[in-house]
Amino acid sequence: QVQLVESGGGLVQAGGSLRLSCAASGRTFSSYAMGWFRQAPGKEREFVAAISWNRGSTYYIGSVKGRFTISRDNAKNTVYLQMNSLKPEDTAVYYCAASTRWPTVLTRDYDYWGQGTQVTVSS
Repeated sequence: QVQLVESGGGLVQAGGSLRLSCAASGRTFSSYAMGWFRQAPGKEREFVAAISWNRGSTYYIGSVKGRFTISRDNAKNTVYLQMNSLKPEDTAVYYCAASTRWPTVLTRDYDYWGQGTQVTVSS
């Protein structure tokens, strides 16, 4: 069982930066691949980025490549999403999630989810 709690969301102007954090409980955090997803109003939840359990591999959706960076600190049971050059279209609720499968970008493959944190980018 893994419990996830996101933080770090907020309101930022276009071009600005935010760093999201996701703190995990449980001693098996390092066994899970971790992902970030987002859901904008009226849209389906979409994959943003993922990182393997040993930080050896990362994946990103095309629209955030070069702007977002996912990382993890297994000693702190935390995964991060550094978001730079933010755009209004990045506005969404951001969720972190844990999966025993790798690689995967599918929401159905992620077993545990946080409650989400709101990111709003103003133009």
